[in-house]
Amino acid sequence: MSSSAGRRGSLSRRAFLGTAAVGAVAVGGAAAGGIAVATSGGGGAAPAAPGRGFRGEHQLGVLEQPAPHGLLAAFTCVDPDRETLARTFRELSDELEGLLSGRPAAALDPALPPADNGVLDEVTDPGLMATLSVGASLFDDRYGLAARKPRELVTMPFLANDRLDPRRSHGDLLLVLQGKEPDVCLHALRRVMRRTRANLVLHWLQDAFTRPDAKPRVGQTQSRNLLGFKDGTANPDAGDAELMRRLVWTAGGGEPAWTAGGTYQAVRVVRMLVERWDRAGLTEQEALIGRHKGSGAPLSGTAESEAPRYDDDPDGERTPLDAHIRLANPRDASTRGTELLRRGFSYSRGIDGAGLLDQGLAFISYQSRLAHFLAATDRLRGEPLEEYLLPEGGGFFFVLPGVTRDGDHLGRSLLTGMP
Repeated sequence: MSSSAGRRGSLSRRAFLGTAAVGAVAVGGAAAGGIAVATSGGGGAAPAAPGRGFRGEHQLGVLEQPAPHGLLAAFTCVDPDRETLARTFRELSDELEGLLSGRPAAALDPALPPADNGVLDEVTDPGLMATLSVGASLFDDRYGLAARKPRELVTMPFLANDRLDPRRSHGDLLLVLQGKEPDVCLHALRRVMRRTRANLVLHWLQDAFTRPDAKPRVGQTQSRNLLGFKDGTANPDAGDAELMRRLVWTAGGGEPAWTAGGTYQAVRVVRMLVERWDRAGLTEQEALIGRHKGSGAPLSGTAESEAPRYDDDPDGERTPLDAHIRLANPRDASTRGTELLRRGFSYSRGIDGAGLLDQGLAFISYQSRLAHFLAATDRLRGEPLEEYLLPEGGGFFFVLPGVTRDGDHLGRSLLTGMP
């Protein structure tokens, strides 16, 4: 912890973001405003609009119900100038539109490689969603975009308890793909990489999964994380357009005009030390999270939908003062209006060099201000749950606004400065 604190001290981000800086990433079914394990739907997931395809004010994959399978692909841009970069964005956008809208692949001379890899030839409903975002590094001196950088976008620093691997962190672009089966995401990635191979170099890749309940139950989340707790309790209602306008979508507030309709995206690849966790007693596990493991109810209640009661538990006799959900969201005036829309997936990467399971959480949250995420991590800094978590990768990104008309493409307003 001391080495992390030293790194934090050298970053001096308080003045820039106007918030106490950073803390540990959190895991578990937390209340709104915390950084609980990324949701798999419960507590506010809007169903994907049937047949919407690629077009819309906002990109797919933010508000929609998370798909059973996901893939996070971060890229480095190697275009020599902004004009070439703009062409790459056009190509990437066109490929994604073709994939999401079901546009047939072009028929080519049989002597040439086919335009499609054929992986999904027999699949009629892949359920593909794609979300493209840009990282802080895209706004360096390569393309003259520094003046257009979103106001709060920074390279993700070392937060408390982090052991970030640079091979699994940051990136100029991040593409989040979701689908009903793993090959849906892999097919889309191969198509995108084929179209942009000369201009985009894959930096890191993380495939992941959720397990949505086939029969959703009112008032209950649909899956559990790899610690075994309900995942996404008390997430803001993604179907409430006005609430999403306040909590998720960026507009005004000193932001560049092109950002309207986009959102800040925080990604944290967090290893869970599952063997250690499996040796902890149930009472200890529930005290660390602040919820009953079976029902997902707060320790002060009996149903998952109940709000934790802290006002009549000032000494933490029922819900410990350092429980995850209590630190994540103390449910007071300081956190009102700063809730995060939590999304994400579990992952498994086999075993490490010591023969231990390499499993965890690919956490994703969306928020209108990155400061809201940093304030939540600051509240969680030093929580006892850190003993079982090791953040190893991810990054901060900004999700580009959607495409609404012919001739437009993702990133056009960013690169041209025109609406």
